[in-house]
Amino acid sequence: MGYGYTTPANPAFESKMRSEIIAAANWMNVGGTDFSTFKNSRCNPKYWNRTANGGFELKAGVSPSAAVNDIFVNGSLYAFECAMAMVMILYKATISMIGEEAFDRYFTDLFLWDWSYDSNLKLITTFNPAERQPGDVVYFKNPDHDPDKPEWQGENAIMLSEDRFYGHGLGIKSASAMISSLNKERVPGSRTSAYLADEALHPDFAYIASLSARSGPRNHGKHSAKTAIYSRIGVKSYIIR
Repeated sequence: MGYGYTTPANPAFESKMRSEIIAAANWMNVGGTDFSTFKNSRCNPKYWNRTANGGFELKAGVSPSAAVNDIFVNGSLYAFECAMAMVMILYKATISMIGEEAFDRYFTDLFLWDWSYDSNLKLITTFNPAERQPGDVVYFKNPDHDPDKPEWQGENAIMLSEDRFYGHGLGIKSASAMISSLNKERVPGSRTSAYLADEALHPDFAYIASLSARSGPRNHGKHSAKTAIYSRIGVKSYIIR
């Protein structure tokens, strides 16, 4: 399932951006950020306002690129859950590819919460495991998770290589190790294992590449921060406007 833009990406651009996604995931892994539920999330108040639902809203007058970069520089000031981490990583890679000026032009009024993201971060969903590539976002589903720990219903992760994945809160592990970690958070006595789901997400690389060449924002209609594009990997409903 995709969002709009269909022109094939320059293979070199796609390859470089996938590398930047992997680099951002590795950076987050060592950057000192903590895993937390929305209830206990925290952020640097210099750049973000923490909202009542545990999200991070860009402060007025703050550069979007500076706020995203701060997550990777001052990681100890931040705690968040794994879906937010994936969006942060994709934003960081986008900055690396199109530059701070273009990012600040297009990615305004950022709001980080679960899988909420700016309309210019167009994501494409694939459902064929054979199409997964390093740099994709994948989902390890834990169908029999402890109901008292909804945060362990699954783990969003960046595919780093054929069998290496980064998940915020679990770190870098093989697929079997990710599954083993999630299985520890099942209902006691459960025999239903966690598993790597078929779905995978990646940016519309052609569209991202086009942003750096434009002189001004493309008018999709203004989205407020709290009504941004929303998608969730790991379930069967996707809202992509």
